Amino acid sequence: MKTKGAILWGIDQPWSVEEIEIGDPVAGEVQIRMETAGMCHSDHHIVTGATPMPSFPVMGGHEGAGVITKLGPNCPADLQVGDHVILSFIPACGRCPACVAGHMALCDLGAGLLLGQAISDGTYRIQARGENVIPMCLLGTFAPYMTVHHTSVVKIDPSIPFEVACLVGCGVPTGFGSSTHVAQVSPGETVVIAGIGGVGMSALQGAVLSGASKVVAIDPNPWKREQAQKFGATHTYESMAAAIMPLMEATEGRMAEKVILTMGEMHGEYIEEGLILTAKAGTLVVTSMGRMDENDVKLNSFLLSMLQKTVKGCIFGGGNARQDAPRLLALYKSGQLNLDDMVTRSYSLEQINQGYQDMLEGRNIRGIIKYTEADW
Repeated sequence: MKTKGAILWGIDQPWSVEEIEIGDPVAGEVQIRMETAGMCHSDHHIVTGATPMPSFPVMGGHEGAGVITKLGPNCPADLQVGDHVILSFIPACGRCPACVAGHMALCDLGAGLLLGQAISDGTYRIQARGENVIPMCLLGTFAPYMTVHHTSVVKIDPSIPFEVACLVGCGVPTGFGSSTHVAQVSPGETVVIAGIGGVGMSALQGAVLSGASKVVAIDPNPWKREQAQKFGATHTYESMAAAIMPLMEATEGRMAEKVILTMGEMHGEYIEEGLILTAKAGTLVVTSMGRMDENDVKLNSFLLSMLQKTVKGCIFGGGNARQDAPRLLALYKSGQLNLDDMVTRSYSLEQINQGYQDMLEGRNIRGIIKYTEADW
């Protein structure tokens, strides 16, 4: 099938919307007509080289929602043409040691996420200008159609709007699970969220729904701090340094039981700043992605051990897409999870570079690409 997609041809290059060819589904695969795609900061990490790719070209996009249009042989019986689905940016086989142990966000299939070769047969599903294309996370939602393995597909309630459903493939479960699964926020605790984008706002909502008594949102952008209050933040500050003294006063010196770092790009010095805000025996969760080639982390090892603090990594909110996506959308449907206000702006595929510029300049909580009949 010939369609179009947003292709990246090298580091620090703009996204190029051009003709691509997508293969038909083979055994275990489905083809999906995309309705929406989320514009996550992780795709921008490929642009900057923070996430190194083995080669170019690369097709972006790892958040998306759409409708199944074709099924390859041997697909699970619960997937049918016409089903509404979201894409999980980490496939889950359900059989590897990580999946069997309950860590489906760490499925062994994730080892091939950035290599571009299809799970089913090791070949490529996308070509552009006669070259094989690596789809982001074996997905590539920056195109009106995609062919993917069933392990990356999660069926959803068809009454859910595609505009918000697409966020549940990455940003929302990553942030929400940072609070609920990884930090394990408990009622009455003080929680700090540093970095208020799509992931941070989801972490904030996870803390609120978990019963946190104080939810501190930290972001240098005044508009984002204002938005955070609408989502349930009780305190806001422009930096972690600015939050130290007020948090000490608000907690009578105890600081925050849970601190979650969700800024757009992680740097080593943020760890020490986060640990200063973390209470004795508290937990610092690092959800933000750093550069693959950055190895330095700053922290006071004496205070880390003497105050018995914990630093935990977090991918995909430490959850299970097949379980978490339906639950999060059920919370949305019942009015307990605000996804509508997280979608700040919609763009056409041709406006993708403007969308990412808006993200970098702090004008969006989350921007989405919305496909129309003109794209299909």
